[in-house]
This record gives sequence, C-alpha cells and structure tokens, in this order.
Amino acid sequence: MILSGRTETKVLRILVLHGPNLNALGHREPEIYGEESLNDIDKRLERLAEELGCVVETLHSQQEGVLIDELHRARARFAGVLLNPGGLTHVSVALRDAVKASGVPVVEVHLSNTYARESFRRDSLTAGAALGVVQGFGPRSYELGLRGLAGHLQHG
Repeated sequence: MILSGRTETKVLRILVLHGPNLNALGHREPEIYGEESLNDIDKRLERLAEELGCVVETLHSQQEGVLIDELHRARARFAGVLLNPGGLTHVSVALRDAVKASGVPVVEVHLSNTYARESFRRDSLTAGAALGVVQGFGPRSYELGLRGLAGHLQHG
C-alpha cells in the first residue's frame, strides 16, 4: 500500500495457542518436554517474531472451548495461528473442525516426537486440518513452526 509517496508495510499478526497442561512445562516430565517454561517459550517467540517482521499474541488455556473460540475469532484479527493442542490433539474433533473453520493457516506444533511415544499419541485429529506440523525438536518446534508459518504468509 502506498500512502503519500511512502510504502506502508503491514505487520503480520500471529496467534499462538497453547493447549492443556502446557503451563506445566519446565517441571512436567523434563526428560520429554525439556526444562523451559511456557513463559520462556513465549518470550523466545516474541523475539523471533520481531526478527521475522511479525507480532505474536500468546494464549494458554486448559479449556477446549476457549481454544475453539479463539480459532473462530482468528480470521478477524490474525494472519495465522501456531497451535499446540496438547492432549486434545488425539481426541478433539471439535478442535479439528475449528482449525478448518478458522479461515487462516494453522501450523501445529509439538515438543516431543509423538511417533516415538505411546501408540495413542501417533494419531492427530488436528494435523489433517493444519497447513503443516512440526514436532520432536523440543521448544525449538515452536520456533520452526513460526518460521514456517511466517514464510508461508510472506511468500506463499
């Protein structure tokens, strides 16, 4: 967009949704999830977003309905969503439907490699509705997911 002879750049806004039990990061099974807290991850995402020319807004909820409501509202406020559905990944058809209905690209992230864990964790109901999935890199999964989503939004 050009205004008065100068180019105005629109900053991409990305919503980061953290699902159930992710508030326990840092002390819940650190051998699987690492020792960084959710707050640590959010701060790293904020710094990375700035480098990528984006702004992130983060939200954690233990409640499936809150995550669904935020996905429905995303279309009006965000260019894309980075989503870690936690344990809802494997059981929530409603969350999958909300990802599809959001109208924005969604990248699913997981700290652990779900395929290297219990068999019930290998099925993701939400992954099929997402643009992509990043998993198995610990807290770096979020950063890789943000890089992928921002690149997709900026360059198609």
